[in-house]
Amino acid sequence: MIKSFNAANSIRSIILFSFLVFYSCKKNDPKLQAKTDEQIISSYIASNKLVAKATGSGLYYVISSQGIGPNPVQSSTVTVSYKGYLTNGSVFDQSNSSGISFSLNSVIKGWQEGIPLFKQGGKGKLIIPSALAYGSQSVGGIPANSVLIFDIELIAVR
Repeated sequence: MIKSFNAANSIRSIILFSFLVFYSCKKNDPKLQAKTDEQIISSYIASNKLVAKATGSGLYYVISSQGIGPNPVQSSTVTVSYKGYLTNGSVFDQSNSSGISFSLNSVIKGWQEGIPLFKQGGKGKLIIPSALAYGSQSVGGIPANSVLIFDIELIAVR
């Protein structure tokens, strides 16, 4: 029996193989992990048909609603409603609709960099590489070296 060539299946196989090869490599190499994260993020953006912007640090963001208030700064206290999940869709944390308040300089680097991109009242998504999240640490339901996705609404800036 002759099998026909299916380009879509071949591409999926190549992506899966690449993913497995990268994850079987040594995890302590930050450059290798950054490349792995970039591939995971690029694949996530493509498969979810997102129009995301990169900041240059590895962080990607999508602003779905600009908002009209001020942008926070590093020393701001903000109130954010959010849902955090992994690229496979597993939710690891979320706030209620009224959000939580915190000092921006007390959270992961991905939020410190990403939240100020939104104006008060703005909504969108942060796609955070592991180096700007928890790195090689496993935290709660978040495995080590995980890319994190957050749907956010910046409710208030103080």
